[in-house]
Amino acid sequence: MSMLFTPFDLGPNRLRNRVVMAPMTRQRALPGSDAPHALNARYYAQRASAGLIVTEATQVSAVGKGYPHTPGIYSEEQVAGWRLVTDAVHRAGGKIFAQLWHVGRFSHPVYQPDGGPPVAPSAIAPVGQRTRGEDGGTLEIGTPRALGTGEVTAIVAEFERGAANAIAAGFDGVEIHGAGGYLIAQFLSDNANQRTDAYGGSVAKRLRFPLEVVDAVAAAAGAERTGIRISPVGLVHGTGDSDPAAVYFPFVEELDRRGIAFVHVIEGATHEPRSLDGLDFRALRRRFRNAWIACNQYTTALAEEALANGDADLIAFGRLYLANPDLVARLQRGAPFNEVDSKRIYGGDAAGYTDYLALEEAG
Repeated sequence: MSMLFTPFDLGPNRLRNRVVMAPMTRQRALPGSDAPHALNARYYAQRASAGLIVTEATQVSAVGKGYPHTPGIYSEEQVAGWRLVTDAVHRAGGKIFAQLWHVGRFSHPVYQPDGGPPVAPSAIAPVGQRTRGEDGGTLEIGTPRALGTGEVTAIVAEFERGAANAIAAGFDGVEIHGAGGYLIAQFLSDNANQRTDAYGGSVAKRLRFPLEVVDAVAAAAGAERTGIRISPVGLVHGTGDSDPAAVYFPFVEELDRRGIAFVHVIEGATHEPRSLDGLDFRALRRRFRNAWIACNQYTTALAEEALANGDADLIAFGRLYLANPDLVARLQRGAPFNEVDSKRIYGGDAAGYTDYLALEEAG
């Protein structure tokens, strides 16, 4: 049997196969509350044949929001909404982790509770970056406000609370969003973090906040139910480091010491062509003993090669899952894929979200 479709033990979670549904922002939480609802539950349950689902990025506080209608996990209403999702996925036989998120500087005053600038490691604007507006247009990302040292500690506590809320909502575990140019990646990157306190300067100091988040989340959810997603190379949302190897090799070594369940790595830059340039990803994998999830434009053949070589234990698929709720079956059979309705990826209703047909439905 193909390794991709064999079971895998991810900590205490027995996965039915090694296919992971990658986290993808869909912007369909309830306006006003940012709580998931029945439509979201249907979307995730449709995709429960994946060995593991990682939810769309979910903000741990109102300040951590950067787009319209993205879900949160800091209010009672949001936790109740996520319980609808986890119950639906479990009824379908799936496993699901919540991805915990803070966008940091990649926001706009319209999304901030006080209407002020978003927060970041340093007051440095990501040049030329824009986010989505409520009306479907774009908003220019301006200069953020640098966090005070005490505020950094408060955000660590927000991640911890988000992890506890995720477990209360019935999730099988949590993934920390350390990729995509958002807050954790900003602390890691020398073009976004120019602090002179305990959280900036040397690589060891830039690692401090991400590792404090990992420790806090693992304390709330259990290390065996905690993972992190990273994107070591490329300029993502204006954020990147001049020497990724100098940052990510020690970072992964520290993650290994903590015994968390997995590292989920984007091989290349988010939304960019698959590339292994700029870092020895295979050597990086060897620094971590637990599960390694590889992502970025994998085919079945590439997935099989990575699994056979020990370069990955699980393979995450992103864009293919938008339009193919039964992706596992399609990969197994070599069946054609549905085309993505690119105009309906972000926001809206069931159209372009839960109306894609599975193979059996399509005949």
